Amino acid sequence: MLMFILRRTLATIPVLVVVALIVFIMLHLAPGDPAALIVGDSGTVQDIAHMREQLGLNDPLPLQFAHWFGRLLQGDLGHSLFIQQSVTSLIAQRIGPTVSLAVLTLGFTLALAIPLGTIAAWKRNSWLDRSLMAASALGFSVPAFVVGYALIWLFGLQLRWFPVQGYTPASQSIGGWLHGLILPALTLSFVYVALIARVTRAAVSEALTEDYIRTARAKGISEWRVLTRHALANAAVPIATVVGIGIALLITGVVVTETVFAIPGLGRLTVESVLARDFPLIQGVTLFFSFVYVVVNLLVDLSYLLLDPRIRY
Repeated sequence: MLMFILRRTLATIPVLVVVALIVFIMLHLAPGDPAALIVGDSGTVQDIAHMREQLGLNDPLPLQFAHWFGRLLQGDLGHSLFIQQSVTSLIAQRIGPTVSLAVLTLGFTLALAIPLGTIAAWKRNSWLDRSLMAASALGFSVPAFVVGYALIWLFGLQLRWFPVQGYTPASQSIGGWLHGLILPALTLSFVYVALIARVTRAAVSEALTEDYIRTARAKGISEWRVLTRHALANAAVPIATVVGIGIALLITGVVVTETVFAIPGLGRLTVESVLARDFPLIQGVTLFFSFVYVVVNLLVDLSYLLLDPRIRY
């Protein structure tokens, strides 16, 4: 088991290196000149050339990457070109709202998707199953920003139950924090619930056809225990896998959702850095998201040891 953990941990290192290289190349090959944006419309050609020299943008790309990656290994993500703060401090300032939104979304998702998927598998091919799967298909089809604006119109503008913009830190008010994040979390969980519910239905449906399920029922075990202790427990590995995969949807959705609801998190910081062509900030935020995704998938892999002890061998 220790070797399995060690192998999976070491395998994340080359992934992060490749991600850093891809992000660096894509940003530097994209159109636009950050030096020109910094100088502004009043800047001359000489001013732009001087700024490019200061930023090191005239160096060959391999040399620029070597300098940036060397600082990265020391924990230095660089400094923002426009905000004049270190990228690390900007991420630290904005990470609270994003983590809050992600955790609340994950809680909503698991609380809804797994029971719905299990019920759909239990009532397979019934009207309830078809209705739940139709709703899941709808969840895949509707973009997150459409869901967000629809919830804002209904619950924010018409019913006035929830605020439509802004963020209240939990340190100021737990009630205000939760009240302000319910609509964004529901928006972000819409697609995520559809994904996990469908996978849960498929995994539990397959488990319900196994011999041990018939044996459990023949012993007189209650249907609830058959579903939870036998079918759902044996379907836990594929469900855990899709939870890890769904983190990619969560990261993508954070960018859109935080913009719609004006939440000052990492998603909105990403949009601001892209619009400003702030290379160090874009690289830092993107690499941070990639690191979180890789770590989450590593934890999902390690969770298999608990969900299925056979993997230890």
